[in-house]
Formats: sequence, structure tokens, C-alpha cells
Amino acid sequence: MALKYWAIIFVLGIGWGMSFVFNAILLRELGPLSVALGRVGCGALGCWIYVIARRKSVRISLGRWLALFGFGVLSYAAPFAFYAIGQQHIASGVAGILNALTPALAVVVAHFWPQGERATVLKSLGVICGFIGIVVLSLPLLQQGRTSEIWAVFITLLAPVCYAFSVNVARYFREVEPVVLVAIALTGAAMFMAPLAIGAEGWPVITRFETWFALFVIGFVLTSAAFILFYWVLPKVGPTNITMPTLIAPVSALAFGAFILGEPFRLEHIVGMGVILLGLLLIDGRILGFLRRPKAVR
Repeated sequence: MALKYWAIIFVLGIGWGMSFVFNAILLRELGPLSVALGRVGCGALGCWIYVIARRKSVRISLGRWLALFGFGVLSYAAPFAFYAIGQQHIASGVAGILNALTPALAVVVAHFWPQGERATVLKSLGVICGFIGIVVLSLPLLQQGRTSEIWAVFITLLAPVCYAFSVNVARYFREVEPVVLVAIALTGAAMFMAPLAIGAEGWPVITRFETWFALFVIGFVLTSAAFILFYWVLPKVGPTNITMPTLIAPVSALAFGAFILGEPFRLEHIVGMGVILLGLLLIDGRILGFLRRPKAVR
């Protein structure tokens, strides 16, 4: 794989890890549902600007539009809301680590999905490692009696569960150009979140520059631009290599959370992240494949 594609994958991983930090900044002034609404709303706007500028065709049947709206709720509205709700009680670094469970949960969902990919022994071991990582992250909270944070962990876990299902649902929209798919799905997500956010939290009021800045970055850069770049590089690097940002994002979330927000950087975070990353490497399978590769005879 060319160096420039590795650079793009690395940037995507760092950026999506930083999204949890920007969530924490937004939560200082906005409610969690308003944070999710702001992200999907700005994300949809950015994608539509790109679609119109590039004159992409959006000739899709009404039924497909409605289906993509529902897909947007599953893929964007619900996960972004779950992350924001959870981050009211847990650090951004912990949320980033939990996000790394997406591939492991996707293996479980795909195994039971109609005509889905069956889990191998290696992938099953990876899933087990992922859940051990959750236990490592949760044990200190249980020992300290911090039940609100335990519930926040489980609420946050609902986001990668949504992603695991959306990966399998996405196969039913293969005929739709990816950028158009994201634009319509984000629009559906915004339409779903708007009445919920306004009804529960009222009209959002932003008075701080840092809130506007975080909203701009997380909406237009880490949602619109990141997904456009993601789908541009996908056919060039393949579906396996494109999962690499998942390995980078939790490290980015932990590092920037500690550096920018002053969040604690605990041993259990490192151990839990390490176990989850080990699970991802087992699911990926390339490391063991590389070790099994016969050495050239000199």
C-alpha cells in the first residue's frame, strides 16, 4: 500500500479519536442530544455541499430515501447520541477505547446475520479479548462503587452495537454512491434528532467560541470531510486495510483527552486498550498470517 494511503488512514484514526475530545468540549455547554444533532446536522450540510459541487446524481426512489433515513438513524443519530450521553460520566479516552470494540461486535452480528460471514476460531478469540477488555475497564469502577460510570460504559457500548448492525445493513445499499448515501443518511439522522433534542433540551444556546469551534470541527471535518475521504480511499486500500483507523482512534482519544482535557491516564485504561487491540489483531488475522509466512531460503 502506498505511503500516502497509510498517511490518510493514520489521519482518519487520529481524527476520529479526537472526536471524543470535541464531544467533551461540546458537553460543557450543550446537552447530549443537542451534541448529536449538531454533528449530524453539520455533517449532512457538508456532504450536500460536496454532492452539489460535484454534481452527483441523487435519483433514488422514495422507498430508498426512506430506507436510507432509517439507516442514518442506526448509523449516525443513535451512536452519536449514545456516545454523548455516556461521556457525561466517563472520560473521552474510555469512550474511544469502547469504540474500538466495533469490529468485534460486527463479527458477532455477522455470524448470526442471514447469509452473513461465519466467525472463525481466531475471530472468536478476538471477540473474547474484546469483552475481557471491557471487564478490565469496568472492574475499578465496580470496586469504587461508581455505578453511574458503569451505566455510562454500557450506554456507550450501544454505539458500537449500532455500528455492528449498520455494517451488515449497508450491504443492501450497494447501488447507491457512497457519498450520496452518507448525505441522505445524515439528513435522516438530523430529521430524527431535531425534535428529540429540542423537545428534551430546548433550543441550543451557544455562547463560547470553543463550542462553535468544536461543533465546526466535529461536524464538517470529522464527519463530512472524514467520510468523504473514507469512501475515496476505500477502493484504493481495500476493506481490510480501511479498518486500521480503529486501532489508532483509541490511542488518539486517550492521548488527546489527557493532554487537552487533563483527563486521568490510568493503568487500567492502558491494559484494557491493549487487550481490545489484541482482539482486533486476532480478528484481522494478518499478524498471524505474517508470522506463518515461510522465510526465504538464503
